[in-house]
Amino acid sequence: MRNESLNPEAVSESLSGFVPPTSPATSKHADGTLVDKYGRHVTYLRLSITDRCDFRCTYCMAEEMTFLPRAQVLTLEECLRIVQTFTALGVTKVRITGGEPLVRHNVLWLLDRIARLQGLRELVLTTNGSQLERHAGALREAGVRRLNISLDTLRPERFREITRIGDLAKVLRGIDAARAVGFGRLKLNTVMMRGRNDDEFIDLVQFAVDKGIDIAFIEEMPLGDIGHGRQGSYFGTEEAIARLETRFTLLPSTESTGGPARYWRIPGTETRVGFISPHSHNFCDSCNRVRVTAQGELYPCLGNNDAIRLLPLLRAHPSDDAPLRAAIMHTMGIKAKGHDFTEQMNAPQVVRFMSMTGG
Repeated sequence: MRNESLNPEAVSESLSGFVPPTSPATSKHADGTLVDKYGRHVTYLRLSITDRCDFRCTYCMAEEMTFLPRAQVLTLEECLRIVQTFTALGVTKVRITGGEPLVRHNVLWLLDRIARLQGLRELVLTTNGSQLERHAGALREAGVRRLNISLDTLRPERFREITRIGDLAKVLRGIDAARAVGFGRLKLNTVMMRGRNDDEFIDLVQFAVDKGIDIAFIEEMPLGDIGHGRQGSYFGTEEAIARLETRFTLLPSTESTGGPARYWRIPGTETRVGFISPHSHNFCDSCNRVRVTAQGELYPCLGNNDAIRLLPLLRAHPSDDAPLRAAIMHTMGIKAKGHDFTEQMNAPQVVRFMSMTGG
């Protein structure tokens, strides 16, 4: 097994101040499943394996980021223990995120072992595409079945402006590499930003159609203090649909990929156009997801600050997953009924950056 050595003093410090999980009385679950107190069944885990990224996207992180010390980040073995425990509790879909997950050393080791877990139906990766050109084939061989690739613009200068340091040509080559090795259901993720990329929505959909892939437009979420208000840049789903319908016929679809996106089909093409709308079409009633950060914090809701720290449990009980399992089940008791991003656009209550929580 691959091993990552850690500084014992740093580990000891990370265990200090640990707050035990909620009591069993606050949660509701059937044996072997994860059901919150509102009756929602959690079957989908989004796990961030690093807070680091080779881009600095303006809506995701600050230009000058301070990243976590190594001792405060989950080892790959700890990531695997978390996923094993979740799949044993009925989770069938796992998405690996970052930061940029492909900058994590030995990430293929982890992906290969997750893909073999009993009960897992789908292993998915979210990436900025910067590393795909060289890793696409290995990802396919490791058992990753779907890729979500962030792409907010097709204009090189604008791409550099949004990502601060990214190379669009490299990402486009990565998309082609993923298609070439057989990833049949690629999806682009585009964050909608008024005045920054809303004039490209039609071009982005046409790009997806030409490539035979899907695209999802995402309403910007107020996570992290990025130094300016978001109210002026917010672009909603209904306006985006209206704009796209000036060029394309969009037919509502009941298809789902297990996440929050609602999809439309473009007749005569293979492309699905999705919208993830945390503001205009709150999807909390059907939420089936929880997130674990690279620091081992389990967030039952993206739009709330309530979390349970799993890292101290993992390190205090290196050969016993029972405390980890109990903490995960008890966390169902603090899963919020819903989020409200409307009041947070200019002064976000959730101050962690998206790169810290995972895309």
